[in-house]
Amino acid sequence: MPSLTNREAAERPLRIAVLADSDTRWKWGALTAQRLVEPQGTAVIDGMLLRGRATPTERQLQDTGVRGAHAREVTASGFLAAAGQPDAYDVVLLSCVGGTVQAMLHGLAHQWRGRERRPTVVTGYVGVVYEKLTDGLLLRHGADMVLANSAYDAERFRAVYAGVGAGTDGVVECALPFLGGARYTPSDERPHTVTFAVQPSVPETRQDRLYLLRRAVGHARKHPEREVLIKLRSKPGEHTTHVEELPYQRLAERLPGGLPVNCRLVYGHMGEVLDRTDLLVTVSSTAALESLHRSVPTAVLTDLGVRESLGNHYFVGSGCLTSWDRLDAGEVPRADPEWTARQGVAADEPYEAAFDTARKRLAELLCAELPPVAPYYTTTTAGGYLPGILARHGLSPDGSPDPSAAGAPAGGVGGAARRVVRRAARGAYRQGVQRVAPVIRRMGGL
Repeated sequence: MPSLTNREAAERPLRIAVLADSDTRWKWGALTAQRLVEPQGTAVIDGMLLRGRATPTERQLQDTGVRGAHAREVTASGFLAAAGQPDAYDVVLLSCVGGTVQAMLHGLAHQWRGRERRPTVVTGYVGVVYEKLTDGLLLRHGADMVLANSAYDAERFRAVYAGVGAGTDGVVECALPFLGGARYTPSDERPHTVTFAVQPSVPETRQDRLYLLRRAVGHARKHPEREVLIKLRSKPGEHTTHVEELPYQRLAERLPGGLPVNCRLVYGHMGEVLDRTDLLVTVSSTAALESLHRSVPTAVLTDLGVRESLGNHYFVGSGCLTSWDRLDAGEVPRADPEWTARQGVAADEPYEAAFDTARKRLAELLCAELPPVAPYYTTTTAGGYLPGILARHGLSPDGSPDPSAAGAPAGGVGGAARRVVRRAARGAYRQGVQRVAPVIRRMGGL
């Protein structure tokens, strides 16, 4: 693949392969791909959804709000085969969990070995990075661009890489690609609307999730003039980035007296929900950053403590930490402008400018002769860790396909049968996670 001149890069659409492993990562990956070329250019996006427990449904894909890009389901080997075709893509964007990114980096390095030219590899994070910072970053090292969603993240990322002797040039500051939206203005044409943005895995326990649900319902009862929306991420049987063992829908069905008339469960694109929100309430969801960017009053709950396991510790200093008791009493949190600017939201400069550095860096890489992909983790630096990561994705320690992990060719009656079995197995897994496992845990606590 010849490197592109600046003129060629500006005159023709870039061919970008986006690999994602959940609905939220598809949203980040596809929108990032679009942001990296707009407004000067355009992109032809070949979207691929990695087959697994979190493969999104069509409804979930619609809720992401991604327009102008479509995705098909693939296996890891199928993605590597597609990305390995000469002249197939200019950019490969990996929007997956860290272990998958690492495996794909080694797989791509093997596919492109000996080639004079190769695509530019980009990766990053879907939202707030509040846990496994070092582990996640080192698993992403080897990409040509590791996007940081704020100045704060860029500093942390470079410090980690420098601390282990890894190159820091790949860290590029930008912003979350899905912020945007109209700036908040109060409206007298609708009820004051409070949106509680729930999360699939935070908090984990039934007791804590019931507590939050009851407090949201209680807020609706205390303020009958308000509308309280409980914004859900997925329907029972669907999965997102994290496993949701105790869906709020199930918990709501068992509430004594049910939901009051001014409280309801909602789905849909988060941006559309924020269009009618006067107060966003959450524990630590990335929705808080979307809300803050629009200057919507945003509450990050302290009811269950300010703890690393909840992720709300990330918002220390934001001015948003508060409790349901205070919200019931009428408190309206006010975000600290210096904190929001450092986190890449509600900054003084136009939102589009946040991607200028990343666009410039991508243009430079597209016009350069790139060296072979070289992750920090190798069998020399992490001989007891890396092989297991690669094996889970059907790869040998050198990044080549593992013959023992290869399945029969897809298609025909066998391919159709496998698809049926796969859907059944996925359904059984979800039933086990959402119904059987909680029962077993409750029985164990007797």
